Amino acid sequence: MSEHDNDNTSGPRPEATLRDGRVKASIWRNEAEGGPFRSTTFARTYEDKDGNTRDAHSFSGTDLLKVSELSRQAYNKSRILDREERREAFKQQRDAESKERPRGRDDRNR
Repeated sequence: MSEHDNDNTSGPRPEATLRDGRVKASIWRNEAEGGPFRSTTFARTYEDKDGNTRDAHSFSGTDLLKVSELSRQAYNKSRILDREERREAFKQQRDAESKERPRGRDDRNR
């Protein structure tokens, strides 16, 4: 992958994108044997001489503070997404278990 790649509009999309000016942090959901995890990529968006939007993966000194702040925000956003995903999985599991369990007379009044 080169430093100056086009945005891939037809491939996988990030789960979330955080921006500060031209700098962005993209949060990706990935699957692995141990379960899902999230990773974050950073890029600086610019227009090339033909007017095409490109991403660069090097940063000037003034962009580094933005990368630092976006790192903190991406960490927090990833934790929120993880928590929401675990909560939804728990809810689905609980709902599936309640449908499997036969309801007796005592359960109907609860």
